[in-house]
Amino acid sequence: MNPSPRWSDATIFNGIAHFVEIATDTSADMHGQVKQILAQAEATLAKVGSDRSSVLSTTIYVTDFAHLAILNEQWDAWFPQGCAPSRACVKAELADPSYLVEMTFVAACQPE
Repeated sequence: MNPSPRWSDATIFNGIAHFVEIATDTSADMHGQVKQILAQAEATLAKVGSDRSSVLSTTIYVTDFAHLAILNEQWDAWFPQGCAPSRACVKAELADPSYLVEMTFVAACQPE
């Protein structure tokens, strides 16, 4: 979806979508950035014919584990009961210092 020389909005292969989300308003705190990312992920899932219950795995990159409780609170509320995917949470230095979190998603999908 929307390939550019450096990345695509999503890559779909054999009914599996791979995509990355970052906050667009990086002036937001951790709560705001996670909220943005989950909203964007929901929109991307819809575009590939999927939803939250079909997320297979997520890798979450955070700049400071002190923010983990904020992330987990929103994460737990975002998924339907019994649908949380496998996940890894990694402390990392991100490409832009204003990013507090970045998430990569893998989801089953039904592309048109």
